[in-house]
Amino acid sequence: MTSRLKPVVLALALTSLLPLAAQAQQALVPAQSEIQFVSRQMGVPVQGKFKSFSAQVAFDPAKLAASKIAFTVDTGSADISREANAELPKSEWFNVAQFPKATFQSSSVRRLDGNRFEVAGKLSIKGLSSDVVVPVTLAQSGATTTATGSFPIKRLAFRIGEKEWADTSMVADEVQVKFKLALTGVGKL
Repeated sequence: MTSRLKPVVLALALTSLLPLAAQAQQALVPAQSEIQFVSRQMGVPVQGKFKSFSAQVAFDPAKLAASKIAFTVDTGSADISREANAELPKSEWFNVAQFPKATFQSSSVRRLDGNRFEVAGKLSIKGLSSDVVVPVTLAQSGATTTATGSFPIKRLAFRIGEKEWADTSMVADEVQVKFKLALTGVGKL
C-alpha cells in the first residue's frame, strides 16, 4: 500500500466506526427537560429554575462502567422572580461574571434496581467542588427516555448567598435540586 493510500484507508475505517460511536451518545431534548431548585426563605418554599443548560450523556445500561454523564448549567439563567433575578448574578450569589457555569461530571453509575440508578460525581459551583450522589429514575416512552430525580445541596458549601445572605434564618442552607431530562438514543433498560 502506498503512503498516499494509508490516510484514505484510515479515514474509511474511522468513518465505519462512527455509527457505533453515535449509538453510545445520547441527545438532550431541551424542550422536554428542566432543572429546578427549591430553597426556603424565612421558612417559605421558593421555587426557581435554570433556563439554559446542556448535557453530554453516554449511557449504556449494559455497560454502566463505561457510562459518562456531564451537565453544564448557565448560572446567569437562574429564574425565580424579577427582583431575585436581578440579585442572583451578583458576587454574593452566583457571581456570574467570574463563574458563568456550574458543572457536574459523573465518576460512576450504579444500578439500584430495574430503572433506578445512582450517579456519583463532582458538582462544581463558583469554583468550589463537592462529591454528590444523585438518584435517577429512568422511564422510556417510544424513542425518548426521561431521567428524573432530586438531591440536596448545601448552598453555603458553594458560597451561594454570602455576607448578610449567609444567615440561614433568612435563607435556608439546604437547597433541593430537581431535574427532568428527556434523552434520545438510550438503549433498552
